Amino acid sequence: MQAIMESIFDAGYLVSVIILGSLIIRRSAGKNREGLIFGCLTLILGCGDAFHLVPRIIALWTDGFETYAAALGIGKLVTSVTMTVFYVILYRVWQLHYAGQSGGSSKILTPIIYTLAAARIILCLFPQNEWLRTDAPLSWGIYRNIPFVILGLIIVIIFCTKASAAKKQGHEDPFRFMWLAIMISFAFYIPVVLWADVYPMIGMLMLPKTCAYVWMVVMGYKGLR
Repeated sequence: MQAIMESIFDAGYLVSVIILGSLIIRRSAGKNREGLIFGCLTLILGCGDAFHLVPRIIALWTDGFETYAAALGIGKLVTSVTMTVFYVILYRVWQLHYAGQSGGSSKILTPIIYTLAAARIILCLFPQNEWLRTDAPLSWGIYRNIPFVILGLIIVIIFCTKASAAKKQGHEDPFRFMWLAIMISFAFYIPVVLWADVYPMIGMLMLPKTCAYVWMVVMGYKGLR
């Protein structure tokens, strides 16, 4: 039953995100730079997650996760890097979407965003992560996620701030709930990092976390025309 339900969910997620990303790019090409960047962001999300989810689906239907430990580990590494890139590009979308409203904040935020993203990616590349093992050390799972969580928190704050300002001015902002979707994704992601190895059922929290990302993509698809 787990193989059936999880495979349907994962495949549906990947197909939906990749299709939506392609549609956003096609619709925005030559007309809407913000939409074009958001479409690329969406494809990076879907293609990056595929490196981890496709081996996971195969493992569910064949010999189990231990047999595919190397493929799953490499996929997890790729996903960690692409997810970091995802938030960097989302920051760029924020800059374009709220152009003229950020004042000088981008000059301060940009180096911080890039530094946190670089720190996260560099930490992911350390051999101490032992990506190819099923019992990789928790400590490095925490280390590499510290800059990632800080990065996510900053993105939440800046989207929330601009959405609140738009609401006060009576503007209809398609990204008014982007901060909430990001916050939900991290709220479900952090317990998985900390406790999924001890309590495997906590890994189920990745399902609502994934739904939060689909919500983010749908917001872009509906709002960036």
